[in-house]
Amino acid sequence: MEAIINQVRTRLKESVDEKTRATSQHYFKETIQFYGVTIPTVNRISKELYTAVEPLEKREIVSLCEALWQSGYLEESFIACNWSYNIRDRYERDDFQLFETWISTYVNNWASCDTLCNHTVGAFVEKYPEFVERLKVFATSENRWMRRAAAVSLIIQARNGLFLQDVFEIADRLLLDTDDLVQKGYGWVLKAASQSNQQAVFDFVMARKAVMPRTALRYAIEKMPEALKRKAMEK
Repeated sequence: MEAIINQVRTRLKESVDEKTRATSQHYFKETIQFYGVTIPTVNRISKELYTAVEPLEKREIVSLCEALWQSGYLEESFIACNWSYNIRDRYERDDFQLFETWISTYVNNWASCDTLCNHTVGAFVEKYPEFVERLKVFATSENRWMRRAAAVSLIIQARNGLFLQDVFEIADRLLLDTDDLVQKGYGWVLKAASQSNQQAVFDFVMARKAVMPRTALRYAIEKMPEALKRKAMEK
């Protein structure tokens, strides 16, 4: 186990891209720990090293992910997210508490939040739909990343036409949130839902546009035809 973690870190250190290292912090308001490795390279390293990880017991893979999260490095969190998603066929209901703990304990930026939630948490909720109710609880958390997670965990499913009413309920709970990253999160899931349910999302936005923050509104209507965008943006 330790050898695998050391290999991950060695590969990342050997793969630093100076331009990426110089510019990565610009994308975050928070101070982020990172090596400076491009996302395609991180994903390639993740995939290559997973060949040694895949045969392990599920609990061992989870322990590897936990160790990567604990490092605090952005690229290591991405690899942890990839590996936890890779074992989605082994998810059990008790795993939700683990993923919730990762969000509340380790996530400290939008990129780690979205990578974990779009894939691992989203796949879990699709497998066990009753847990969408737990996402709605996230929407009331004092932790901004939990609130963003409530929305972005359903991005892929919303794009495919699933969980529409749940998306609306989560968006309503987050509607007046003053955190711009939470606004962008619920605006994004509405945008994703509009790709399969354009009229329903448009109607939802129109009914709330007087109070919906403009940041969320712009995200929500981004994929809509120009005529609908103009109507939604009218004061």
